[in-house]
Amino acid sequence: MNRISPEHTQNVPRGTLSTLQTYEAMLKDWQSRMNLVSKNTLENAWDRHFEDSLQLLPLLPEGAKTLFDIGSGAGFPGLVIAICRPDLEVHLIESTGKKCHFLKSVAEECAAKNIVIHNQRIENMHKNVPRGTLDVTPDVVTARALAALDQLLTYCEEWAKANPALTLIFPKGKRADEELETARTRWDFDLKTYDSMTDKEAKILVIQGLRKRR
Repeated sequence: MNRISPEHTQNVPRGTLSTLQTYEAMLKDWQSRMNLVSKNTLENAWDRHFEDSLQLLPLLPEGAKTLFDIGSGAGFPGLVIAICRPDLEVHLIESTGKKCHFLKSVAEECAAKNIVIHNQRIENMHKNVPRGTLDVTPDVVTARALAALDQLLTYCEEWAKANPALTLIFPKGKRADEELETARTRWDFDLKTYDSMTDKEAKILVIQGLRKRR
């Protein structure tokens, strides 16, 4: 098991930290009007959601230009990554219109101009990405608290075919080993795992070379 250096989440530039704090304030304000995150995590939102997303930054592959965050919800981890990495084009894919409205509002307030928001189901993205599928293929896909690993890999299959160097970064909870065992019955892939810095029972899966078993 690999470990992530704490310096990557502690040394956020002051300007970026201020922007993330604006995001946090908007999250708490909007939560009173819609269900964005679990209510019992709101009081400790910085650790539970922001730090949990920030720890993925050092795992992004060097030279990545485009990231797809699937099932973005309230924007974790995709919107946090976009704010910290303005050099990345980050596509937030979320099927719930109200949550997309929240994501758009945060992106505008935080002046995050590298964000593209897609209000549609993940499985439709292969047909409907802007400028045509061949022009928008991700280098990285992230997802947090969305689905079991086997389903996540199914969502990503077409992108892996289009980009054999695709990197998938998925935080997973205490059932990670069970999900890996199930996924390996249908998929082959190269795997690195990292201890989560925010949950001692969780780990982060970094997957490359995704291919379906025959």
